[in-house]
Amino acid sequence: MTVEVKIGVQHAARELSVETDKSADEVLSTLSTAIKDEGVFTLSDPKGRTVVVPADKIAYLSFAEDAGRKVGFGG
Repeated sequence: MTVEVKIGVQHAARELSVETDKSADEVLSTLSTAIKDEGVFTLSDPKGRTVVVPADKIAYLSFAEDAGRKVGFGG
């Protein structure tokens, strides 16, 4: 299961979007530690790409869990 994390950065017109294997709780824990340590928030995707943002510049995080692939027709 993957989680899509959208990161809003202060004074930036566009948000960053990263898919990760981490749970939402793990991502929040990583962010909390980065804020406490006045460091950077780092998040990697399964392909090895990494996003690094100064923790004090993050405006918001938005999570969307992958519900799996829908198959078939109709609702």
